[in-house]
Order: sequence, then C-alpha cells, then structure tokens
Amino acid sequence: MRLETRAPGKINVCLFLGPTREDGRHELVSVMQSVTLADRLRLEELDGDGDGASPDPAAFDVVDCPGVEGPNLVSTALERFRQATRWGGGPVRISIDKRLPVAAGMAGGSADAAAALRLLARASGIEDPELLHDIAVGLGADVPAQVLPGRVLATGAGEVVERIPGVTRYGVLVVPSDRQLSTPEVFQEADRLGLPRDAQGLREALDAVRAGLPDLPDALCVNELQPAALSLLPELEGTLERVRDAGADVAMVSGSGPTVLGLFHDRSAAKAARDAHFPGCKVAKPVGPHGGEVLAS
Repeated sequence: MRLETRAPGKINVCLFLGPTREDGRHELVSVMQSVTLADRLRLEELDGDGDGASPDPAAFDVVDCPGVEGPNLVSTALERFRQATRWGGGPVRISIDKRLPVAAGMAGGSADAAAALRLLARASGIEDPELLHDIAVGLGADVPAQVLPGRVLATGAGEVVERIPGVTRYGVLVVPSDRQLSTPEVFQEADRLGLPRDAQGLREALDAVRAGLPDLPDALCVNELQPAALSLLPELEGTLERVRDAGADVAMVSGSGPTVLGLFHDRSAAKAARDAHFPGCKVAKPVGPHGGEVLAS
C-alpha cells in the first residue's frame, strides 16, 4: 500500500487575539484559508514488524522529513491515531517532502500532522471526521482547521471550526524571511505589549467577521499578532512596506511570522509583483477541500 496527499499551508485572512484561557491558550477569531503552497506526504507499509522483538507495530513506525531537525508533529499524530483508534495495522513510513517554509507562520507542521491523519484514516479504514477532529485538537490550535483543507472560521483556541463555502478571493504573494520566530515567543510578546482583547472585544470582532463573510472586506484583514512579530523582528516592517509598494491590497505578517503576505484582488497582479520585485518568491492561490485528497500510487 502506498498513499499520497498534499499538506496545504494556510494563511490567516484575519486573526483577532483574545484573552488567555485556563489551559494557557489564547482565545481567537480567525478566518483560515488553505493555499496551493503545500508539502507532500507519502505513507507506505513497512515489511513485518522490525526485528520481531516487539509485537507492537507502532514501535517500528518511521517519519522521514529530510532537512528538518528536531521533534516532528507527524510522529505525535501517528502515535495518537494508533492510541485513539487502537488500530493494529502494520508499521508504516510517512515521508514528508517539505515545500512550505519552516517556522514561517503558515502552519507547515500543523498541515503535515493534519495530512498524516488523512493518510492514516484511509490506510486503516477508520475515516471518522469527528474522531480525526478530536485527535487534531490535542495536536495544536492550527491542526483542526487543516484536517480538511479549505476556508474556515476558527474560534476557541482554534479547535472550534466552522466551514465557509468557497475560497478567499485573493492571489497571495508569499515573502519568506531568512529569520525565524517562535510562536510561543510571539504570543508572549503580544501579552507583554497588552495586545489581546478582552472577552467583550473578541465577541465584537467575531460579530464583525460574521457580518463580513464569506469574503471579508480588506479592513477586516487584520493580524493582531503582527505588532508582536514586528517588536521581535523590526526589519519586517520594511518587507511590509515593499509589499504595499508593489501593489498589494493588503500586506500582513502571516500568523506569528516571519513570512509576509501580499493579498491581491487581481491574481495576475500578484504574479507581476513577484516577477518585478520579489524574484524567487511564491505566488499561491486559495484551495478548497480537494487540495487534501488522498490518492493511491
């Protein structure tokens, strides 16, 4: 058996930041949109169960992600899928071809974990959306929205997902940075700067977003983590200015950064801006649920 799927990155078309919950996570209101810039994952069955020393196939599961060091959320997703489903299928290898920038605010690790859950669901025959969502919630705030790619309104700490029909009508210029930002550090800086809204303020943001859906006006395309990212990496302000000067209708830091996004109503203008001012950067398009289809190969 060999299965493949894409792991689309996501952009936060808006991100409004609320108070901290008892579990340490921040409440938020965000419209998240999957895009064509994506990693690729492949699941393959391994022969036998390793050296035969253990009857547990999970002991021989492998996650292979060349060029990326340190813990991988896909390994955790694989472990928790087996625990939650009690699936006893033989050991598997999940290989990741990284196309998304690492630690760049596009939730590449979360996209990979969500894609791994889709692969495991197909491989095991346990294709239960509610179960996959429950596993995703335990993996991180960005994972539930990406189990099924597309456009969603995410609330809570990201675990409450409401699907929005269609896709966001922007061409997306993606300008990565050679620096990295730690998501926890950006949230800590947001707290230090007093950026989070109170509960009432977050409810007002949610009301405004709901009134603007499905396609938000540019004025609501706001990332309230952006001042924290700029505080930690002030040079990003120069990138934002260059993206605005290149004709973007909206320029914003992506999630916790440091990638900068240019949102263009005219997708051809996004490509023109890239070619003229940002050679080597990517232009992405929004994608719907088909962007995460699992295929046998």
